[in-house]
Amino acid sequence: MWFAFVSLSIGIVCIVYAAAILIYRYWYLQLKPFQIPATYQPKTRFSVIVPARNEAAHITHCVKCILQQNYPADLFELIVIDDHSEDNTAKLVQALQQVHPNLKLISLQEELGGVYLNSYKKKAIEIAIGYATGDWIITTDADCQMGTQWLQHYDAMIQAKNPVFIAAPVDFITDGSTLANFQKIDFMGLQGVTAGAVYAGFHSMCNGANLGYLKTAFHEAGGYIDIDRIASGDDMLLMHKIKKLYPKRMAFLFAQEAIVRTHPMPDWKSFINQRIRWASKADKYTDKSIFYVLAVVYLFNLSLLVMPLISIWQHDLFWLWLSCMLIKSLAEYSFAVHLCQFFGYRISIKLWYFPFQHIAYTVIAGWLGKFGTYQWKGRKVK
Repeated sequence: MWFAFVSLSIGIVCIVYAAAILIYRYWYLQLKPFQIPATYQPKTRFSVIVPARNEAAHITHCVKCILQQNYPADLFELIVIDDHSEDNTAKLVQALQQVHPNLKLISLQEELGGVYLNSYKKKAIEIAIGYATGDWIITTDADCQMGTQWLQHYDAMIQAKNPVFIAAPVDFITDGSTLANFQKIDFMGLQGVTAGAVYAGFHSMCNGANLGYLKTAFHEAGGYIDIDRIASGDDMLLMHKIKKLYPKRMAFLFAQEAIVRTHPMPDWKSFINQRIRWASKADKYTDKSIFYVLAVVYLFNLSLLVMPLISIWQHDLFWLWLSCMLIKSLAEYSFAVHLCQFFGYRISIKLWYFPFQHIAYTVIAGWLGKFGTYQWKGRKVK
């Protein structure tokens, strides 16, 4: 009796999971690439904010990518806020300030005066917004790269669609290694779900490496009040707060020229810590649609992980596991082929890859994100 009940439950979760993937795929395919109109003229004033902690290896290239935008220099400023860096991140930014008057540097350590926090990044962005003179805030990370038309596309969408919040695509730079390719394919799927969900107005999903919002909307939503003690969530939790005020004015900037590219984690330990950090906010979403989807994803992956073990004693369970793996693979692969076209992913994606994508780390990171701690940027975070 128990076997029939368990099998039925797993089968239902499998069908729900596959159906969700296909729904996101449907929404994603409704998106049309955003193009700048021929009559376009720059108009919006931006404040680009880059929190940076120990980013000496990347900060110079990131800052140059932003400052070399094909966008009038008098219409944007770049604010780098140094988060207690122990390397020469600040000195590298100071050197660039000598030739770029629209580049500002803020020291979070000086601003806080030794106060301990659980979420330094939120406080860094909040303080930077206090110094911002632009009407729109754009956030990205210190290890990111973007093309010269990045700000143009934000501005053109603002003029065309009149949103108050814009989520935009993020991609990983890959060196061809197994770990880098694993992260790229995995993250590509998350980006596809984000694009489809935002287009449909279903979830509050975005990535802090590439998003923008009207500064007045940030203040109207109360900024990070009530979520400032959560270590992660400077992007999605804020988006949900703004969405509650402006449910019809959220947009996804579906344009290859707007893609921001960042570096994947260099090793498996760093990767797991990153995913634990992302998972740590799972039960903090007031957008319950995200929580329910995450619950289905977690339960499905947990069942896929334990079924092979149980099938040692209950042999019939192996065939259910095999069926679920096949259904999962086909659903994910049917979505991935379209995502590859957008992100220009040229590495061959084999069907056999998908059965094993994100199963183990989803279970581990989800559990530790709720009950454990993790290391991030040299800090132990709750």
